[in-house]
Amino acid sequence: QGALAGESVTVRTMGDKVVLTMDGSMQITGLAIDPEVLTPDKKEKLENAIKEAHSDALKKMQRIVAGKMQAMGGFPGMNG
Repeated sequence: QGALAGESVTVRTMGDKVVLTMDGSMQITGLAIDPEVLTPDKKEKLENAIKEAHSDALKKMQRIVAGKMQAMGGFPGMNG
């Protein structure tokens, strides 16, 4: 877990109007939303953009975790 402490990923959706940052513990550490999209007529689009950003960040961080685990020899007892 210590190897992941300094990791983070940032994902942008809606043409950079939604920016989400996730750390190595899979916690959202930042969320920036352009005030331009904070209107009732853009509510559903914004909700979808946040979900998409979260999903993308999670996938990216999972790939980083998998790469780190592989570099460290994988999980103990999982080598076949």
